[in-house]
Amino acid sequence: MRLLVVEDDRDINRQVVNALEEAGYVADKAFDGEEGAYLGENEPYDAIILDMGLPKADGVTVLQRWRRAGIKTPVIILTARDRWSDKVDGFDAGADDYVTKPFHMEELMARVRALLRRAAGHASSQITCGPVTLDTRSGRVFVDGNPVKLTSHEYRLLSYLMHHTGRVVSRAELTEHLYDQDFDRDSNTIEVFVGRLRKKLAVDLIQTVRGLGYLVDPNQPAARV
Repeated sequence: MRLLVVEDDRDINRQVVNALEEAGYVADKAFDGEEGAYLGENEPYDAIILDMGLPKADGVTVLQRWRRAGIKTPVIILTARDRWSDKVDGFDAGADDYVTKPFHMEELMARVRALLRRAAGHASSQITCGPVTLDTRSGRVFVDGNPVKLTSHEYRLLSYLMHHTGRVVSRAELTEHLYDQDFDRDSNTIEVFVGRLRKKLAVDLIQTVRGLGYLVDPNQPAARV
């Protein structure tokens, strides 16, 4: 999953980005409203953490701009403003959640997980397809209850596919959502990671749809290979 953090306080921005990366996400960062608005319009983020009091363009203005442009990316507002009227303004502008400063990083990460689950149509922190279970809270993967050790890239790939079960995900989409904007992207590496995942999981979970991409079908039991 790939997220954007728009926060002008560089210490907070760095702390949030570090926490997201430690949790297995890819995170881009912006420090003012204009840069954040541009990235949000031109990059395919899975969620955005947006500060209200930004230079050059405030958070509500940026959020309204995205929504007018038809951008439906889930947004968590992060702000020191705690008046109920400010919260109403944020929600009315199109925010999906609201966190006030100071905040506990664990709470913000939990809200990010919940927002991503809801956006993908999942209710629980554990996503299960056949014998494979992805625990988004702990960042662990299990097959028939047994833990499987994955690299960060393998986990991100499996997490994205399992969050989007039931639809074909192209290699280009995976590349856009698994790497940050500065990474030298090569969609051919996706094939390598899919191959590694199949060997480690040892179940027929990830289907190749020729010419289109990959599919995790929740309605088809994943047999052992």
